[in-house]
Amino acid sequence: MVINNKRLVRGMFMSVEAMVQSMIDDLTEAMADAGKHDGGNSAAGTRVRKAMQSAKAAAQAIRLKVQSDKNSR
Repeated sequence: MVINNKRLVRGMFMSVEAMVQSMIDDLTEAMADAGKHDGGNSAAGTRVRKAMQSAKAAAQAIRLKVQSDKNSR
């Protein structure tokens, strides 16, 4: 699960629905690492933290896109 900067930049050209779906897909992929973390795997915890940071960035990109769309209408 990686939302890299290129994807966020491209996100400004994606539909909001596609951006949300992409975020959901990435979070769904993080579920496996979350389970491993709960089982005591600290490396999986690192991956979960990275996934959550990516989700935060994706959520912000979605917010900016929605705001931009609202202001342009």
